[in-house]
Amino acid sequence: MGMDRREFIRISGLAALLGLSGKGAFELVRPGQVEAAMAAKPEAQGVVRWAMVVNMQKMDEATAAKCIEACHRVHNVPDFTKPKDPKDAVPPEILNRYEVKWLWTEHYHNAFPGEEPPVMPEKIAHLPFLLLCNHCDNPPCVRVCPTKATFRREDGIVNMDMHRCIGCRFCMAGCPFGARSFNWRDPRPYITQDYPGYPTREIGVVEKCTFCAERLAQNMMPACVEASKGTLIFGDLNDEKSKVRDTLKRYFTIRRKVHLGTNPQVYYIV
Repeated sequence: MGMDRREFIRISGLAALLGLSGKGAFELVRPGQVEAAMAAKPEAQGVVRWAMVVNMQKMDEATAAKCIEACHRVHNVPDFTKPKDPKDAVPPEILNRYEVKWLWTEHYHNAFPGEEPPVMPEKIAHLPFLLLCNHCDNPPCVRVCPTKATFRREDGIVNMDMHRCIGCRFCMAGCPFGARSFNWRDPRPYITQDYPGYPTREIGVVEKCTFCAERLAQNMMPACVEASKGTLIFGDLNDEKSKVRDTLKRYFTIRRKVHLGTNPQVYYIV
């Protein structure tokens, strides 16, 4: 498994402290567990299934900020604190109401609600857990969308056709991860510099992380992965030679809210 005795003891102690038994609300994904699941699905051979691993042992505030900046820049995500015209300034007391985010950070107790043990290691409690759409295998947002504006691709990416979005926000209610944002205001006056590689949105539509589907189509890594300098690992879960698959062979990982049955495909090394 590529793990020495000291690392095994460290992880075992952490698991005991956090109560990570692999049952109930929390799931500890053991090294090789995903590998075994993939081996049991021969029909997956040749089919791409994108997944991400966030290495919280390398994550810090600066790295998280770089990931968020890169993502929001290449997807023209509006920043309501920086209007192009001062007359469009949003009062500070209502900024949170209009915030649009694809990537963001939370401390452990917000990232994994209801799964915090009585005694939490201070380092883990205050880590900036980078959160995003989990591109679930069983996405509830897809089931509740009345216009099929939200859909799951064959490669596992939960994507959006914003031209079909009618702004009903059912998908926001259905998503258990808070990964979607609604454009209450026209976002265009709050995009400092338009990025040509991704279309700007209009008022009244929902948006979220897409695993940079437009970049994958050009054989490029997601913007956040490039900015992370190795802290984020991304790849094809069905490719046994991929870096993401190799990482899951060697490390214990956790996922968010697995008890809900959505089968999220973003894993965290703690």
